[in-house]
Amino acid sequence: MTSPNFATVAPKGSSTPIEEVDRVVEHLRAHKDAWVRTPFERRAELLDRCIERTVAVADDWVAAACRAKGLDPRAPQAGEEWLGGPMVVVRNLRLLSEAMRAHGQPSIPEVHERPNGQKVATVFPGSLLEKLMYTGITAEVWVQPGKELTQGQVYRDKAAGALPPGKVGLVLGAGNVASIGPMDALYKLFVDDEVVIVKTNPVNAYLQPYWEEAFRPLVDEGVFAVVRGGADVGKHLTAHPHVDTIHITGSDRTYDAIVWGADPEEQARRKASGDKKIDKPITSELGAVTPVLVVPGPWSDSDIEFQARHVASMVANNASFNCNAAKVIVTAEGWPQREHFLERVEHHLEMAAPRKAYYPGAQERYDGFLEHYPEARPLGPRSKAVVPWTIIDDVPAKAGEYALTNEAFCGVVAETRLPASDARGFLKAMVPFANDVCWGTLSCVVLVHPTTERQLEKELEEAIAGLRYGGIGVNAFAGVIYGLVTPSWGAFPGHPDTDIRSGRGVVHNTYLIDHPQRSVVRAPFRMNPTPAWFADHQTGHLLGPELVKMEANPTFLRLPPVLAAALRG
Repeated sequence: MTSPNFATVAPKGSSTPIEEVDRVVEHLRAHKDAWVRTPFERRAELLDRCIERTVAVADDWVAAACRAKGLDPRAPQAGEEWLGGPMVVVRNLRLLSEAMRAHGQPSIPEVHERPNGQKVATVFPGSLLEKLMYTGITAEVWVQPGKELTQGQVYRDKAAGALPPGKVGLVLGAGNVASIGPMDALYKLFVDDEVVIVKTNPVNAYLQPYWEEAFRPLVDEGVFAVVRGGADVGKHLTAHPHVDTIHITGSDRTYDAIVWGADPEEQARRKASGDKKIDKPITSELGAVTPVLVVPGPWSDSDIEFQARHVASMVANNASFNCNAAKVIVTAEGWPQREHFLERVEHHLEMAAPRKAYYPGAQERYDGFLEHYPEARPLGPRSKAVVPWTIIDDVPAKAGEYALTNEAFCGVVAETRLPASDARGFLKAMVPFANDVCWGTLSCVVLVHPTTERQLEKELEEAIAGLRYGGIGVNAFAGVIYGLVTPSWGAFPGHPDTDIRSGRGVVHNTYLIDHPQRSVVRAPFRMNPTPAWFADHQTGHLLGPELVKMEANPTFLRLPPVLAAALRG
């Protein structure tokens, strides 16, 4: 039960020399205490200047990412790189700037309590403009039960006179999505109050100059730096005596290698005794086998068509190299429309353009799934460059099943059924299946018809509350939770060091909520125009740049070009 061992397939590339890495760490260390004392106004000014720089470098950034992933920057699929790169980074920068101007206490749009007293903060939409642009989409952060809804612990402590010593934080960057490294760094800087060094993943080390240029004001301030390298540089930094904390996005195997040692026998021995090889505060986001839970209901043919496109997009986005990609489609065995829905998902996956398998190890992981499921159905030809979209039918819904406990991280999606014939029965069955049979707790998706939602409102809310996931998308791709930035993004709390699974801690969370348990994003069952994250969006390459400009300076004057691009999608 695990995510892939990315370290074994990391590409070779140029590394920052160790001597230079040490100089970078010392430079950051020299500024760590000054950063703690940096006033809100200065922090906001730095963020605003980073917005300008990110907008200026966005075209080149996206073009570089498209080249690496085999995409035409002038074609619709380039929209993925706009949305998953500069757009969300600019949004994160702007929202943190607003949080700094609010002295770490940005005003939450709405707060309410669940029947059990659990506090819930509505964190999206945050403005009339967002309501108009993203009609019907809402996001909530649920606070851990028993905790009060408080914000900005670091800043509240400093306001009370408790000035902590500065810290150097290390971010081990992910190689799949261009915004992960910089946004993880922003959380370290402005929520954890630490200066930060980012080690790029070898897969996307080409992004270093764009990140440095975008964050040049923070580089010049002496609080942010980027270095390149593989496992050797990572090992040096994690053990560095002047690196105080670590954040990892990647694999639970990488986490275990850092904390417990790379050798399996050493890991077992250390876990048994609790003798950590690296005993520093570590937060992490480590993937999952993401289930899409399809609640049976009175779906029309057009409903089925829309949601089939939606699910196919959850698989195809970023060539399926996403920790929140749809990996298991879960339906009710007795749902009369089950076969029709699955046929349309297959159709739209077949229609999705084949993608370059740019992430190392994809072919080997694909072979692993074919070995376990020789009956798996490729929907197109395989080549050295392409892993075809592939469906595994009728996977048994039982604990330990390979497709339910191993993250494919390539274009494979499994299909399974639960013994239910109606929505009420499915809601009861899906929670233990998702919690106890699917590996990981990062994110899941629930698709539910509005009629079913009205009829079974209480049962649906109980099911959502029962799902042990850090991010739950109700009629929304889990990537939307990531992209909105105001929700928290990370695993469900509670994983011990000895069984870390999807990780510990959160990022994003731009309202600086102190004790997030999960985020729930809800979207309309049907959306028009075509959502920007759909794989068959026709104008993503035009919409992306307009959204970057909008996030940099959100005004109603910028709405017409956004709408013009969106409506043609």
